[in-house]
Amino acid sequence: MIYDIIGDIHGQADQLVGLLRQLGYHHDGKSFIAPPNHQAIFIGDFIDRGAQQLATLNIVFDMIDNHQAKAVMGNHEYNAIGYILPCDDGEYLRPHTPSNVLGHQAFIDEVGYGTVLHRHWVSRFYELPLWLEFDDFICVHACYDRRSMDLLTPLLDERRLTQEALAHICQKHSKERSAIEYLLKGIESPLPEGFSMTDKTGIVRQRARVKWWVNGWQTLSIDQTLLADDLPAILPAPLNDELAAFDIDTDKPIFIGHYWLDGTPAMLSKQVVCVDYSVGKDGHLTAYQFDTDNPTLSNENFVQYLGG
Repeated sequence: MIYDIIGDIHGQADQLVGLLRQLGYHHDGKSFIAPPNHQAIFIGDFIDRGAQQLATLNIVFDMIDNHQAKAVMGNHEYNAIGYILPCDDGEYLRPHTPSNVLGHQAFIDEVGYGTVLHRHWVSRFYELPLWLEFDDFICVHACYDRRSMDLLTPLLDERRLTQEALAHICQKHSKERSAIEYLLKGIESPLPEGFSMTDKTGIVRQRARVKWWVNGWQTLSIDQTLLADDLPAILPAPLNDELAAFDIDTDKPIFIGHYWLDGTPAMLSKQVVCVDYSVGKDGHLTAYQFDTDNPTLSNENFVQYLGG
């Protein structure tokens, strides 16, 4: 079986159509259909940024409904749920700060805030599991963390969010909120006091994303973070007891998105592959073809759609 693992799409439906056709998929009037012995897996982040939000969602979910694809939740789908989910303190799980409003505007512009269409698509996001685990590999949007998975599993329905899970996640500083953010947003380090960084969308941040797939990242240096190249060489240790004990406890290949990579696609490590190559910001939609009959990871298995 060959799994076509497709990276973050961010409303770029034309690139998605181009990549699917490049991979040999065809449309039968209901959805795109996989070639024989293939199945698509979407790694999350279908929405925000691009100009084709609904077109993208229709392609992805038509394929899911037609049993041509599986998908995991990305942080942008999680954020969309939180954007309209009030917690007990009266605040939304995803606060409507200026930066959060800006980052979600492309989706809201197409669906209309609070409309039937808006609530329909958010309800469909609840159908997305937080991770997928097969006999041969694992898919999760941002970070593999078995302890977070084990903590959340009793609260989930087949790895999907439930109201019980959200009740815990809505509690500020809860272990459950930290767990879902590790899985969907990765591990981040606070930057030294007085320093900040600007991401590819222009948002100024006080935290840097950590390369959790690098051995020994718990003693952080700048080359063990992403998008923080101009900052001091050594970052303060941000670790709580949970992060200090972080470990990859599986030998299975792990597929992720989320990290806004660029350049020629390449494996992050001998075990971890990222398929997010910044299609939402001048990059190219990227897939990795994982063959369960030949499971050795190789850079040769990446496929990018380079069309317009």
